Amino acid sequence: MVQEELNHRVGLPEEPYFATRYEILREPLDMPLGSERLSDDDEAVHAWIESGEQVLCVGRAHIIPVSSDGSGADHKGPDAPTCPAFGPLATLSAQRPAFQIRQMGTLPQHQRNGFAGQVLAELERIMVEDFGSKTGFLQARIHAVPFYKSQGWFVIDEPYEIAGIGPHYSMSKKFS
Repeated sequence: MVQEELNHRVGLPEEPYFATRYEILREPLDMPLGSERLSDDDEAVHAWIESGEQVLCVGRAHIIPVSSDGSGADHKGPDAPTCPAFGPLATLSAQRPAFQIRQMGTLPQHQRNGFAGQVLAELERIMVEDFGSKTGFLQARIHAVPFYKSQGWFVIDEPYEIAGIGPHYSMSKKFS
């Protein structure tokens, strides 16, 4: 039996990571290949669970620049919808440095095995220990909100729609 392994990397991971990210997050929405890519993937921290040659769960995090309220394009492709600002960053009430979790997902046949919790915890650990982050932010699809709440995250803004993807809530978590 092949053992699952937690991996992480600053910078671009190998192609199986992006193939899984596409399969989980973009293909079910009939989005084109390439829409799983973000313009700053080469600067982000990526974490994933791998079993043999298969990537089962993915996630990424990046520092939100001090000049940013967290708003931005959903992907680097053409016609990318814009994700809204995080309220606490827009009002300057959030502690910095702040980071954002994006592109989290687990292949359906591997959900409910704790993989997303491991990936999220690894991203949080790296962002706090290596980058000194004080606050984390993310935009969760409605069905993912209970998972993030179970990991200590809380809803901070009213629900909103990201065009082509669906309803979301912004969430945050403070770190000491």
